[in-house]
Amino acid sequence: MVSRPFKIGDRIYFNGKFADVVDIDLIFTRMKTLDSVMVSVPNQQLIASEIDNYGKKTIVRRSCPITTGYELPTDQVEKALLEAAETMEAVLKNPRSYVWITNFGDFAIEYTLYVFVNQIKRLPEIDANLKKTVLLTLKRHGIDISTPRLIQRVSGNESTLTDG
Repeated sequence: MVSRPFKIGDRIYFNGKFADVVDIDLIFTRMKTLDSVMVSVPNQQLIASEIDNYGKKTIVRRSCPITTGYELPTDQVEKALLEAAETMEAVLKNPRSYVWITNFGDFAIEYTLYVFVNQIKRLPEIDANLKKTVLLTLKRHGIDISTPRLIQRVSGNESTLTDG
């Protein structure tokens, strides 16, 4: 803890949760979770753990992955995702938001929308609003992001497989 990886007032992501550092002493670091619960963590545990410190950054990148079927035009999906980002006040105009294809599944393509924000204390709220905005925008564009299912239809001697 001598290296001071964070200071009082920083928002950190530790052990799967966001927390604000309230006090750092010789043996424990005290943090307040977003649920307003005070947590005391032994400094030895912090030293051995990965900690994301958002308190020292002014701009951070956030992401929102979605999946769609292969039948949808890529440019239609990308345009809708970027439109969702543009409608959010918390998303910065510079650096610009962008979309990447991040995975090919058996029945769907994964797209990830990347946005940049600078309101560190609001990250969980911004992440939730981004997901909601993406969902509503995609619905408005008629883009289905439900998980495709494999359906087997059997009619007489004929058997066909379709996704739907």
